[in-house]
Amino acid sequence: MSLRHLVALAADARYEVPAEFDGHSRGHTRWSVVGPDLGSVHMGFGICALAPDGAVDRHLHSFEESFFVLEGEVVIETPEGAFRLVVGDYGVVPVGVPHAWRNDGDTPARWAEMLAPQGRSGDAVDTFFVAEPTTPAGWAPGGGSGEPRLLDVRDPRCRSFGHFEPHHMDPDQQTQDKLALSASMRTALLVYSGISVKMMVDSDLGAFLQTMFMVQYVPGGFAGAHDHPFEEAYLILEGEVEAVLDGQVHRLGPGDVAFAGVASTHEFRNVGDGVVRWLETQAPQPPGRHSYRFARDWNHLGQELGHQH
Repeated sequence: MSLRHLVALAADARYEVPAEFDGHSRGHTRWSVVGPDLGSVHMGFGICALAPDGAVDRHLHSFEESFFVLEGEVVIETPEGAFRLVVGDYGVVPVGVPHAWRNDGDTPARWAEMLAPQGRSGDAVDTFFVAEPTTPAGWAPGGGSGEPRLLDVRDPRCRSFGHFEPHHMDPDQQTQDKLALSASMRTALLVYSGISVKMMVDSDLGAFLQTMFMVQYVPGGFAGAHDHPFEEAYLILEGEVEAVLDGQVHRLGPGDVAFAGVASTHEFRNVGDGVVRWLETQAPQPPGRHSYRFARDWNHLGQELGHQH
């Protein structure tokens, strides 16, 4: 495509059975929003849905997978055991780690899914289905008990998962007695220019190929035009935001998704009366320096040097 960005509206969402899971799942569909056929070269971002009594067979990938639960409850089975995930739970499945999904409830479940790097092109296989475990400890549902357990984010053994609540974006709620975790960078909240950022999935949680975090803008919150040496996707969860992507203005609301590729200039403004909150993902992980390139800084340099646009 000529432009380096994508906007996908919730009203146009199309959920289909992923080709790699055809015959290996039931009740499982995915809205594939960002991928190799949709402007990206680093990530695959989409929304997964699993119907009641639905399941995805045990499998592993040649890429890293992170997730954030949007609706309902879903069980994920990993070598660490089986966990019942609820709205606000998130986590990462490292490369090559077997896992399975199931919905044993009465309501549909939905979760955002981020894959990095992309699957290989051509006839290469990147998803492999594996047999049910034969050793009970840590493999059978619930770690051998048959009953999945809820996440306990204060348990140090919970190495790959976390939980988010909207009040985690409130600077006044960041005291030790109100935090679910011990004080650490995992609980840090970055606040600037009417914008709050809470990191979720990164190298501290076990991800090395991507990041996932929550962003919130207060009314009037604004981020000026900038771009990155990596790709980003944004799933709007609450409020209304004006996004300017490569000079094109878009108005986005809950359920809408935007994507900005490498060097795609973008800016955001909260144009509503309440907060705007979105889930953001990046791939590859940002470099140690120069992860942001703000247009105004380089325009300022041009003026100082007498360059004409």
